[in-house]
Amino acid sequence: MALFDFDGVICDTESQYTRFWNRKGKEYLGDGNFGMRIKGQTLTDIYAKYFSDNLDIQKRITEELNLLEKTMTYDYVPGVVGFMTDLRLHGVKMAIVTSSNKEKMRNVYNAHPELEEMVDRILTGEMFRRSKPAPDCFLLGMEIFGVTPDETFVFEDSFHGLQAGMDSGAIVFGVATTNSREAIGKKAHQVIDNFMGLTYDKLQNMV
Repeated sequence: MALFDFDGVICDTESQYTRFWNRKGKEYLGDGNFGMRIKGQTLTDIYAKYFSDNLDIQKRITEELNLLEKTMTYDYVPGVVGFMTDLRLHGVKMAIVTSSNKEKMRNVYNAHPELEEMVDRILTGEMFRRSKPAPDCFLLGMEIFGVTPDETFVFEDSFHGLQAGMDSGAIVFGVATTNSREAIGKKAHQVIDNFMGLTYDKLQNMV
C-alpha cells in the first residue's frame, strides 16, 4: 500500500502556497514565515488556530485562496507519474491523502483529469477529524484498504506530514521538494529528492 501526500509530492505547488501564506501571515499576524509554519494543516485547522476570532479575515483569505487555486500551476513532481504507473503494474494499492479540500482538488482534476484514474482513492481534509501532524489521515487510509502500518509506504514532504506518517507506524519516505534532505533526514526512514528512477523493485530494496 502506498499513501501519497499531494502538494509537494504529487504536484510541485508548495512554493506557490508558501508565498501566499507568508503574505497572509505578514499581513495579519506579522509573521513572514507563516507559510512554513502551517504546511500540511487543513484550512479549518489554520483558521481555528490563528484566525478563530475574525470571520471577516477568514472570508477574505478563503476568497483569495480559491482564486489562487484556480490559477496556480499543477506541475507533476519529476518521476512521480512513472513511479505510480510501475506500482500499479505490480498491483500496489494507492491513495492520495491530502489536507486539501474537495473544492481545491476539483481544480487539480481540471488540470490533470487522469489523476483520479492513477490511484484507488483520494482522501481529502474533510474526511478526518484531526489534520497533520496527527496521524489520522494515514490511519484512515490503512483502515480503508485493510492493511497494517508495516505494509504501508507513506510519501511526504512537510514536517507535519512526516510526523503524521511516522506516528502512524508506516514506512515513511521524505521527499526533499519543500525542505532540504538535511532538514528531513531524521524525520523519515528514507529520503529521496524526487521520484526519478524509483521503481517498485528499488522501493522494496530500500527498506
